[in-house]
Amino acid sequence: MLDNELELAERPEGVLLLVRAHAGARRNRVSGIRNGRLLVEVTQVPERGKANVAIAKMLAKQLGLRGSQIALVSGDTNPEKTLAIAGITATELQHRCREALSGLT
Repeated sequence: MLDNELELAERPEGVLLLVRAHAGARRNRVSGIRNGRLLVEVTQVPERGKANVAIAKMLAKQLGLRGSQIALVSGDTNPEKTLAIAGITATELQHRCREALSGLT
């Protein structure tokens, strides 16, 4: 796998997206891809699941999804998370993630 390639897997519950989260960041954004994981930053601090909610909301907005399409599968208290994205193919999710990253320099 290339360093800039997302590791995605299609499952019955949706496409599994691996995420590396940075809570308490300066701003909400998708910041890159590393080791098959989408790097995301949210300003919310990791307190009682608030950062997980912020990650889902930010990803929904950045990727053009509904919040109800995103579910946390694992990593509730860990920066490395697995999210299930429903109603989209792995190819389309890969494309939307690349679009979200296209504005980065």
